[in-house]
Amino acid sequence: MKLEVTPSAANLFKSEWGYQDGDHVRVFVRYNGEGGEDNFAFGVTRDNPNFPGVAVEKDQLHFFMEQNDVWYMNGQNLTIDSAEDGIVFNKQ
Repeated sequence: MKLEVTPSAANLFKSEWGYQDGDHVRVFVRYNGEGGEDNFAFGVTRDNPNFPGVAVEKDQLHFFMEQNDVWYMNGQNLTIDSAEDGIVFNKQ
């Protein structure tokens, strides 16, 4: 299980979302209430780590997931990328 962030995603966090070098970006699991196959989704917020379960640094931003959220990765890798409509999360 590994967390990856593409350079284009890190750039988007800085240029469009106002993150600065040294900031911590928490990736968390949230209930999306849409029903269907999967009722959960990833969210992001600026936060400091308490009990990081997985972490990576990209372009001087520190991305992490707390231990209590890594269950959603189900042993898979997570890549944070960018697309035309913003940030996308790819579990593989």
